[in-house]
Amino acid sequence: QVQLVESGGGLVQAGGSLRLSCVSGGWSSVYGMAWFRQAPGKEREFIAWISSSAGGTYYADSVKGRFTISRDNAKNTVSLQMNSLKPEDTAAYYCAAGRAGLSRFATSYSYWGQGTQVTVSS
Repeated sequence: QVQLVESGGGLVQAGGSLRLSCVSGGWSSVYGMAWFRQAPGKEREFIAWISSSAGGTYYADSVKGRFTISRDNAKNTVSLQMNSLKPEDTAAYYCAAGRAGLSRFATSYSYWGQGTQVTVSS
């Protein structure tokens, strides 16, 4: 069964850091992986993408320089290191897998996790 499971969310003060993880089965090593987030009342927003080999990454302008995406295919894990967090980063964060290459569009991704909540207090 295809499954992505996120963890690592929580409550943090502005300026703090969190590290999100997304664990999958061995199938995900051939997929590009991405992180999205969705705040209440807002559309799902692309955050970061990493290629299957980890040779390429791409970030939304809103998180560039603060967030880092990485993956360890041996452990079937994709991570999102989030530093210098801001209250506007508060959202549910989702990992996704897709074979269409780099894409900022949620429709390009075939598989999704259940999400993990990140709340940043001011």
